[in-house]
Formats: sequence, C-alpha cells, structure tokens
Amino acid sequence: MLKSFYCLVIVSLSLVISSASASLQPRPMFIESLNEPAITDVIDNVVDRAHELLGTPYKWGGTSEDQGFDCSSFLVYLFKTEANIHLPRITVAMHRSKAATIKRNALKPGDAVFFKGNGRGQVSHVGLYIGEGKFIHSPRTGKNVRIDSLNNTYWNKNYTTAKRFHSAG
Repeated sequence: MLKSFYCLVIVSLSLVISSASASLQPRPMFIESLNEPAITDVIDNVVDRAHELLGTPYKWGGTSEDQGFDCSSFLVYLFKTEANIHLPRITVAMHRSKAATIKRNALKPGDAVFFKGNGRGQVSHVGLYIGEGKFIHSPRTGKNVRIDSLNNTYWNKNYTTAKRFHSAG
C-alpha cells in the first residue's frame, strides 16, 4: 500500500512539473541594441554638425575642417563623420547613385539637393537640405560654408533634384 502511495505521488508530481514547464514562455531575444541611436537622431547630428561648420572656407579638393571643403566633400565629411554613411566623392557620382530620388515637395532635413550650373546644364553643385526651404553648402572659391534658400532666384532656377542617402523619413 505504501508502495502504491509513493507511485501515486511520483506520477502526480511529474504531471504537475510537465504542465508547469509547458506553460513557461521563452524570453524574447532583442537583436537591436537599445543604445543604438535612431537614424533620425543620426541625421539630426549631420544637420547640427553642418551648422557648426558655417563659415568654413571653400577649398576645391579640401576634405576637412582645417583644409576647407568643396561642395561634395562637405557632404562626404558630414555623412561619414556623423552617420558612418559613405557617399561618392564627386557631385555627379552622388547624383547618379542608386540612392532614393526625392521630389522637391517631399524634402526632409538631411537630403542632398543638386543644382546645375556652369552653363552646360549638367549637375555641378550639391548642398544639404536643412528644412524650411533652406540648405547649407560650400558655394565656390572665395566663399564660405553658408545657408541659402531654395527660393533664391539663382538656386530655384538651377535646382535639379534631391537624393536621400539615409533611411530616415
């Protein structure tokens, strides 16, 4: 009789343990790091850094704050240092890239805006859109990094398109 009592207890305990373990759910695993900044925060850093560089001299072929920047190297520097995004080095290559083309009415801060000029009708200048119809760029020899309006007669007439080199938006 004692033997059958022990058997009953063991069977009951095994049933309780198996039903309890069946109701346990595995803890979810998070692939994304909680410390990783959102892409919109990173693009905000790109725009903020561009503002910090206002007044930096234009330098054809320059690639740093100390040397100065031409228009494309300005964007290459900003995206590389602030967002770890590598852009083509020259304006035409940026424009021809497979990055998303953005309509003018859909521009968001951090988009690259392209302009034609030089009398040949091809893309020859790029700047960083910062919102409210404005962009920051390194215009030309003898000038410094500055903010201009897309509605300015010259820039409005020569605007061609925009590209988004990031996934925010």
